[in-house]
Amino acid sequence: MDVAYWILAGLLALFYAYAGGKKIAQSPDQLRPMMGWVDQVPLPLVRTIGTLEVLGAIGLILPKLTGILPGLAIAAAIGLALIQVGGIALHLSRGEARLIGLNIVLLVLAAVTAWLAVA
Repeated sequence: MDVAYWILAGLLALFYAYAGGKKIAQSPDQLRPMMGWVDQVPLPLVRTIGTLEVLGAIGLILPKLTGILPGLAIAAAIGLALIQVGGIALHLSRGEARLIGLNIVLLVLAAVTAWLAVA
């Protein structure tokens, strides 16, 4: 179970550190080709989502690695799952049901990671 946690947590942390970093550092013009929704969401919210993703990535790794407050890894995984719930809702509100596949996969992986963190 521990190996499975580290594999999933590592993959999710890489994904969210990259995606969140882009949302924090790039302009809306740079994000638009990959994230068409940036025009409908205020830039401070895009930056906040990116910050939460980066913090979630850190939260998956550091608490378990250091043994300091390992329960934060569970909270990080649940938080990342909730971000995907928001992403699914946004895509559905824009009539983009065909685009929620990645969100669903990330939601399931985050939920499994949270479960593995408890086990």
